[in-house]
Formats: sequence, structure tokens, C-alpha cells
Amino acid sequence: MPMDYAAAGVDIAAGAAAVELMRAAVQSTYTPAVIGDIGGFGGLYSATALQAMDDPILVATTDGVGTKLALAQRLGRSDGVGIDLVAMCVNDLVATGARPLFFLDYLALGQLQAEFVATLVAGIAAGCRQAGCALIGGETAEHPGVMAPGDYDLAGFAVGVVERSRLLGPQLVRPGDQIIGLASSGLHSNGYSLVRRAWTDQLSPAELNTQRLADGRSLAEALMAPTTIYVQTMLAALAELPAGSIHAVAHITGGGISENLNRVLPPGLDAILNAASWPVPEVIQRAVSAAGLDLAAARRTFNMGLGLVVIVDASCRDSALARLQTAQPAWWIGQVQNADTPERPGLVRYQEVAE
Repeated sequence: MPMDYAAAGVDIAAGAAAVELMRAAVQSTYTPAVIGDIGGFGGLYSATALQAMDDPILVATTDGVGTKLALAQRLGRSDGVGIDLVAMCVNDLVATGARPLFFLDYLALGQLQAEFVATLVAGIAAGCRQAGCALIGGETAEHPGVMAPGDYDLAGFAVGVVERSRLLGPQLVRPGDQIIGLASSGLHSNGYSLVRRAWTDQLSPAELNTQRLADGRSLAEALMAPTTIYVQTMLAALAELPAGSIHAVAHITGGGISENLNRVLPPGLDAILNAASWPVPEVIQRAVSAAGLDLAAARRTFNMGLGLVVIVDASCRDSALARLQTAQPAWWIGQVQNADTPERPGLVRYQEVAE
């Protein structure tokens, strides 16, 4: 007996319906550089604006949301994970000093449901609007027999641009530089494999939705809070502070503060952080406690309340901190100093000094 694609588990009509449902959300991210519309074989973006730059460097990033999606699925809270997806990519971009230009997504599902796909893409579009970049394309793939009907996964890809002379990174960091931390919204999109195994898998969805934190939010709300997008904050600071004020930026993702801040330290320089200079969100404290982590392990796992760490010239510490604080909570958290051995890789070291 003949078998068509639908009988094999792939619903082409649902895919077409999803495209129509997501069209308005996608179009809401378009900038004048976007050419064409959703549904083509490739996203088109004009590079004309780059001609005004002296030496434009394109920066590309890719990432996913990780196992936070499993908790989102369990709680029925998938509307914000699209923001997480965009944040994980564009925060990496802005860490180089780049301005995001455009974004593409990849969505894989065990079974395609048009309304659900539209909800996910609406979240991605919301993240793109926050970052000021265009969502110019993507792929929605149905994988029957490979993924369970209710399972899904998200991945994304972003491209940005920066003048070569304005690239940030370890090549600019020097002894005496000051370090500023920008607040995270919570766990962001990292550490959820541990969080689920050590904590949330032992609680029912009802318990996660009813147990409260001190700020009044449910555990579910705090655990599913979307990752903060720092793009506009950082681009404004880079534009308004004197050139050369900001030397490097670290996006604190998997590996926590200890394994991300060191990525922007050159050999022979350490970051010395006062761990008492910023608050650790309650949801992260509870995750650390549930997993039984010591401080060193916690700092290699979670962001501990800092989603972005900015290294600035000592002469502009106060002005940089004031500028960043106009957008969101931020703290002066430490400084860069010479390591005990000039040749060794830079390390993140902590002091516990109360104010």
C-alpha cells in the first residue's frame, strides 16, 4: 500500500500553517537592511552599511538553550525560551564589541504543531527586537521516530559586525584594570542538567508553581526567567564612554564565572574578585544548596548573579559603572593584577571581603 509523507509522521500542511502564524512576529524584527521575506531558500541582508566602516569584522556565534527546555516542557512554559536562544548568541557577539545584524534559528520537533511553533518563534522574535537584530530565516524540522512527539530542541546562529580598531578582548587587558559585574536574571540558560537532577525533578509541577521565593515569584517563574540580553546596554556604553574605556567583556555561561572570565585574561594576569560585592539571587542559592556544591564548584557551574562581566580602564571605572547602572544593576567587583608567574594562564581568584 502506498505511504505518503504524512503517514510517515511529517505534516507538511502544519509546517506551512506555522510559517503563516509566525510571519508577523518575524517581520516585526526586520530592519531596512533585510531584503525579501520569510519563506525563501535563504535570508537576504544588505551589506551596504558596512561600506561606511573602515575595516569591518564580521563576528558569528551559535548556541542553544540546553536542558532548560526539558523543564520548560514539563512546566508548560515555553514562551520565553526563544529569548534565551537569542541571548546566548547575541551576548557572545557583544562580548567582542560587535553589533548584532541578523539571526537565524533551527527548531527540531518530534511532532510539529503550528501554534506551538509560532509561540516559540514569537519568543525568538522578541529576543531579536531586544537585541536590535533581524530574524531573517530559520528551519523547522519534524523528526518522527527520532524524537518523541512532545520533544523539541532549539539552536540559533547570529552574525554581527565591529570595526577592527574597536575589537574587545584579552589583548587590551592590563594590570590595574577594574572589573564590573552586570546582574543576571537568574540561572539564565546554564546548569539545568544539574538543577533538574539535584532539585526540580524531585518536585511536581504543582509544587514548582506554588512554592515561593522571598520576592514573591514562584519557583517556576524564577527558574524559567529568560536570559538577560545585554546588547543595548553594552552598545550604549561603548558609544558614550571615551574610546578605549572598555577593554574586554565576558559572557558568563556554562562554566560559571571562573571558567568564562578567564577567557578574556591574557597570560600573566589574574582577575581578583570581591565575592561579597554583589548579591547572589535566591534561586541560584537554592540550586547550589540542593546540589550540595561548595563555593568553588558553584562558581564553575552557575553565573552566581552576574550575567556579564566588563573589564574597564582604571581611569573610567566610576563613569563606566554609572553608565551601566542606568540600564540595570551593576557592581564594581574587582580588579586585574599581575599573576605570581608571568607565563601561566590568567586565573579568576576570589576574596570574601564584606563592605
